[in-house]
Amino acid sequence: MTNTRLALTGSSGALGGQVARALVDLQPRLLVRNPTRAPQLGLDVHVAPYDDATAATAALEGVDVLLMVSASESEHRRRDHRTFVSAAARAGVRHVVYTSFSGAAAEATFTLGRDHHDTEQALVDSGMTFTILRDNFYLDVLPLFADADGVLRGPAGSGTVAAVARADVADVATAVLRDPGVHAGATYTLTGPEALTLDDVAARSAAALGRPMRYQPETVEEAYDSRRADYPDAGEWQLDAWVSTYTAIADGSCATVTDDVPRLLGRPARTLEDVLVE
Repeated sequence: MTNTRLALTGSSGALGGQVARALVDLQPRLLVRNPTRAPQLGLDVHVAPYDDATAATAALEGVDVLLMVSASESEHRRRDHRTFVSAAARAGVRHVVYTSFSGAAAEATFTLGRDHHDTEQALVDSGMTFTILRDNFYLDVLPLFADADGVLRGPAGSGTVAAVARADVADVATAVLRDPGVHAGATYTLTGPEALTLDDVAARSAAALGRPMRYQPETVEEAYDSRRADYPDAGEWQLDAWVSTYTAIADGSCATVTDDVPRLLGRPARTLEDVLVE
């Protein structure tokens, strides 16, 4: 990547922060919403929220390759992503690496997967070269769905999920950004090494963490009711996202295991136990 200017978003988060640290030798430009949360790596930091076209365009001037980590889920994420993609194209960015979702589609069961599909379409329409990293649900996060009593509730039935370690997604992003031309136009579906039921997740997390955990199936109606009771201020879009996390597992939308992680990294994908004991 000699003489190629690299910019990274999301560096104040777990995924983008790991990529920023791994690529510090390339001196990437960091684009952040809040400069006080940027990692202290001696890098050039620009404030450029996704919804601020002027700031984003200015921050991306002179950038060739951009890592676009998807923004935090929100009711306006599609609009904000499209604003940022347009700003990148206007600034002259040549290649965008975008963190999407493995089930991204216009009618994805997981409602936020529809947002990711919309962003992928915006990249296609932009004329920029792109690489899509479609990561599955995160292995790291699934055990966190359990309540204080260790009960993991949701309408996932006996479906399975090929969840991926967030660190593996960061490692793949790092590998792609070190040699982006090789990956131009590629779409990678990033999964763990196996598809797990939530019973598997609960039992194996309990064993690894040394505390009780179990999965309790809910109906879709029960899932909406319980989440409305726990989060009375949540918008309907948020409830849909929470509940469809489980229904996407139930219908097999997220069950397919791929070899993209080991093929790109030259090692096996991390297991649930690997993630929990790191």
